Amino acid sequence: MLELMARGGMRIGEVLKLRANNVNDRKLFLSDPKSGRQYEVVFIPKKVADRLREYIASEKIKEDNRVFPLGYTRTREIVKNAGNKIGVFVKPHDLRRHAATYASRSGVPIEIVSKTILRHSNLSTTQRYLGKVSDNEAIYWIENIYR
Repeated sequence: MLELMARGGMRIGEVLKLRANNVNDRKLFLSDPKSGRQYEVVFIPKKVADRLREYIASEKIKEDNRVFPLGYTRTREIVKNAGNKIGVFVKPHDLRRHAATYASRSGVPIEIVSKTILRHSNLSTTQRYLGKVSDNEAIYWIENIYR
């Protein structure tokens, strides 16, 4: 659940609505997404896809059943408790923000971060997610452009 938010950029509601039949290898098909489209696709790393598939099999989750049959309150508690274990205050949406920031800082083009990872319709929404760039980070990227 945490990896889907932190590595797939999924919203808490998307994770909670995910059904076993929405999982197709490294693609997760979200029906009735926040965007209002008929469906959206979330791409996840192979390791996360493998763990998700193993979890669905080990828990014997049927095709039409939700992968994580929890409510928002319990899910928030799980995320908070995981953060407490490592001494970090974290909320579910922080994990989505992490997915975007990590991808951006790793050199992924902002268009991919925006349209593919976060599935935003407007690039300016993604820019707000990414926040300010420190002077040190700016210098690092400027130096590495022209190596």
